[in-house]
Amino acid sequence: MRSAVIVFPGINRERDMARALRLVSGRESVMVWHAETALPAGTDLVVVPGGFSYGDYLRCGAIAARAPVMQAVRRFAGSGGLVLGVCNGFQILCEAGLLPGVLMRNQALKFICRDVFLKVERSDSPFTRGYNAGQVVRVPIAHGEGNYVADSETLVRLEGEGRVLFRYVSPEGARDPAWNVNGASNAIAGIVNERGNVLGMMPHPENHVESQLGVTDGRGLFAGLVDHFKQAA
Repeated sequence: MRSAVIVFPGINRERDMARALRLVSGRESVMVWHAETALPAGTDLVVVPGGFSYGDYLRCGAIAARAPVMQAVRRFAGSGGLVLGVCNGFQILCEAGLLPGVLMRNQALKFICRDVFLKVERSDSPFTRGYNAGQVVRVPIAHGEGNYVADSETLVRLEGEGRVLFRYVSPEGARDPAWNVNGASNAIAGIVNERGNVLGMMPHPENHVESQLGVTDGRGLFAGLVDHFKQAA
């Protein structure tokens, strides 16, 4: 799996992401600077990592979404290439129009940094084939604007088309407002586009891939992607 990690000024999770990709896939990622206008030849997966691109000025991800490299990311996604946006990357993908909705301030108006529990809604996508449908996984979050909001029509479409891949739940897998840590609509933690090749999610699976850290639940996402490309070869 040949991956490209997009780097913007203020992004701070690109090395975490590249390390996770290397540990699981066995290949180094190519770091692509925001001013580039093309992706490396042969790229299989584009990752837009977390952090605070451009200091989160205007709106989170609003400036990054208009960077030169995003035109290449749009072309890549339009051709069916897989794109993963995590945390600030999710915000950027929404601002770029690659995913619907927007990420607003957390309901409690506080930055939240903690582990959360996610229900994997589907296991038949390239991003979730490393999990079982209905599985509950534990991964960390670190954001101040992770409250996913969309109009009612969009939410109905996302739910009806099975485009919600991850949802905040209790450790037992129950929908519970107490465990919807940022107040996201329908407890949404991650969604895909209509074609299913672009995923945006607020939690950080890249930080739970090594056993030394005690939890490896994030590894399934990357292992599933590696398996997807092996099957496609």
